[in-house]
Amino acid sequence: MPYVNIQVTREGVTREQKAHLIDGVTTLLAEVLGKDPNTTFVVIEEVALENWGVGGLPVEAYRARKRPAAT
Repeated sequence: MPYVNIQVTREGVTREQKAHLIDGVTTLLAEVLGKDPNTTFVVIEEVALENWGVGGLPVEAYRARKRPAAT
């Protein structure tokens, strides 16, 4: 009984995209590990951007640092 938790930042992921992720992950587990899709659970959590960090920085600061400087 697989349980998959997908966390994404809350930045406009659509219902259709979520459905595609759920279907894709379920299919992948069935194909690769032989898991029964009927007992595969997929949960998608949207995390507020201010609660997400990467590289030791809040994600907004990390992204700003990675952008090329405006000329």
